[in-house]
Amino acid sequence: MAISAKERKLSRLGSGKAVNGGGGGSFGARGGHRSPAAGGRRRLFAVFFVFLCAGAVVFGGVHAIGASFRPVLLKAWPSATLNALSSERRVQQAGGNGAGTVSASAQIRHAVALPDHLLVILGDGSLLPAPGQFECLYSTANSTQLCRRPLSVAALPDGPSLVHCPAGPSEMAVSLSLSQSPPVTPFQWDQLVYTALLDSRDNSTVVFAKGMNLRPGRLGVPSRYECVFGRDLSKPKLVVTSPVVSAAQETFRCVTPVRIRRYLRMTADGNINRNSDGKPMLVSIRTKGRGSSTLPSIAQPEPLPRYNRHRHTRHRQQKVHSMCVCTMLRNQAQFLREWIMYHSHIGVQRWFIYDNNSDDGIEEVLGSMDPSTYNVTRHLWPWMKSQEAGFAHCALRARESCEWVGFIDIDEFLHFPGNQTLQDVLRNYSSRPRIGELRTACHSFGPSGRTKIPKKGVTTGYTCRLAAPERHKSIVRPDALNPSLINVVHHFHLKEGMKYANVGQGVMLINHYKYQVWEVFKEKFAGRVATYVADWQDEENVGSRDRAPGLGTKPVEPEDWPSRFCEVYDTGLKDFVHKEFTDPQTGSLPW
Repeated sequence: MAISAKERKLSRLGSGKAVNGGGGGSFGARGGHRSPAAGGRRRLFAVFFVFLCAGAVVFGGVHAIGASFRPVLLKAWPSATLNALSSERRVQQAGGNGAGTVSASAQIRHAVALPDHLLVILGDGSLLPAPGQFECLYSTANSTQLCRRPLSVAALPDGPSLVHCPAGPSEMAVSLSLSQSPPVTPFQWDQLVYTALLDSRDNSTVVFAKGMNLRPGRLGVPSRYECVFGRDLSKPKLVVTSPVVSAAQETFRCVTPVRIRRYLRMTADGNINRNSDGKPMLVSIRTKGRGSSTLPSIAQPEPLPRYNRHRHTRHRQQKVHSMCVCTMLRNQAQFLREWIMYHSHIGVQRWFIYDNNSDDGIEEVLGSMDPSTYNVTRHLWPWMKSQEAGFAHCALRARESCEWVGFIDIDEFLHFPGNQTLQDVLRNYSSRPRIGELRTACHSFGPSGRTKIPKKGVTTGYTCRLAAPERHKSIVRPDALNPSLINVVHHFHLKEGMKYANVGQGVMLINHYKYQVWEVFKEKFAGRVATYVADWQDEENVGSRDRAPGLGTKPVEPEDWPSRFCEVYDTGLKDFVHKEFTDPQTGSLPW
């Protein structure tokens, strides 16, 4: 289908006249009617140019100069295994009959230097072999090249593939051994806009960024910032700006300009294509005033599920799920089956798992669980020290389908010591429209005399805890959250007029298996995902409740570790699990 002149202008977004704000102007250059002769000359020139390019490829393999940070990697397939993968991809693209094969290719979108390794982000649909079959390449300023095996590869069907490379020398660029393209200069992880979501409810863009250093749990001053949209943010005259309406922690919400909405919608519908350089639309945050600066960005605005504007009527429709759970984890695969199966049994219907660089086979564990029984989505979240931003991101994704969302960790289990069930509790508070958050106490369990990981799971293996709860966690209504999405230690700020309710310990509580056997607990010293919580080995806030009392900052096991944190024997959840899950024939538990 031919596209209109307006659509052609939108397809040239960022390449013409500068536009600021959401006001008037055009993204593309203006042009009048061309004569047939002019069109013929242009076609002749295009044919000649294609001929020259083909000759350059045949005789010289010319590299493009001044390429962006998203070169195309033309994959070489040096082994039988890789050739098999390539052949499979070709057959799939050809409809399974082997006709019209297409060479496999991958695109490096970006590279990011994280504290302990390099993250290489590939384009959607990229096909990579196992980590042992290719290498990460490092190029320094003096042309020295190093190569190392990648640490791991992560990929999901509906998103980009991630390659985790070992940390390289400073002042270097990175590529992959499968590439014939120039190396990519990594962005720094702590000065970066790393993801963004389009919220159609209020036509805003929610931007997640590191580097502005806003204080935890408090609103920033939005007038100090503005959002910047464009395909090349390094050219101030070729971007569109819009006001920031809220700024808090690592989350900024700004107005999505009409032109950006139209451009992204038409791109998604396939009515227009990206320009020939392949650059996607990005969004960033710019400080205002003297010395203004724009954060580097790899964030392409992604649409949230469509908002049903007829939902909030007199006869309010129910959402698909009454109870969902969101968690962020790293290398917790061995505990995942128990956590999911238990919570499914008590009434959780949907899980959002934010995977923070796991390399312990989590995909195999999730793949072994029946998707018709366990509705689990794994979302790759490689960003360091960003739990609060991840929970805000999850709250937005869950909002359209989940009435309530619990923000709990993989070692936390909801428990109902009385006669009520999870659905009873939710039903009770769902009838009170001003209640937006349910707070429930957390009891912290210790090693319970154990020195080895309990074979039957944490719920039956740990039975001794501290007498008093250490803190509480939350189940929230996503619709009730403050637009700023501020959250600290699993608690969100609510909209004006909304309240929280404390649920009594006799009705609902959380068993937090925080202090497990040393083999498990010592992994906490590897790092923590919360932005505003010091890592275990940092000499900072040593007396905080987020640490183990009396442990210090070194991963050295105290002699009396198995007997610590044991003040009250509590077998309530253990008894419930044995009653509900034990196979009467074998005496085994399903996980």
